[in-house]
Amino acid sequence: MPSRLHTHAFSGFTLIEVMIVVAIVAILGTIALPAYNDYVIRGHIPEATAGLATRQVQAEQYFQDNRTFADAPGNPNPGCVANTQSNYFDFACSSANATTYTLTATGKGLMNGFVFSVNESNAKSTVGVPANWSTPTPNNCWVTKKGGVC
Repeated sequence: MPSRLHTHAFSGFTLIEVMIVVAIVAILGTIALPAYNDYVIRGHIPEATAGLATRQVQAEQYFQDNRTFADAPGNPNPGCVANTQSNYFDFACSSANATTYTLTATGKGLMNGFVFSVNESNAKSTVGVPANWSTPTPNNCWVTKKGGVC
């Protein structure tokens, strides 16, 4: 009786195939991760802009009631909303005199490098951005995307 050769069917992957898949995943990761990080950063910018808009309304309400933004005796910063913090921004207000103020939102943590401002004339500006972002030209808005896009 003739002997039969036993053949084995391999159902795995070769090392080359696995390395090709790992290389493809690595390439996709190098493209996707920076895009995702930019998306997350853009998602936190409205925290600054909404916070500034809210504080601007409060300062204007104070002015309507008192006809001044200036500090009054016994009240350390009445025309400006007190300095406050949020998860990614610190908010500050300075009132130069009875008719002017400047509100700023300064980024911290993930948003470090961003600085936005607005004043009593509703002049918005992007004071600072991280190294890989650009400020808008002309600088009369709050940047929302890389490249100085508002």
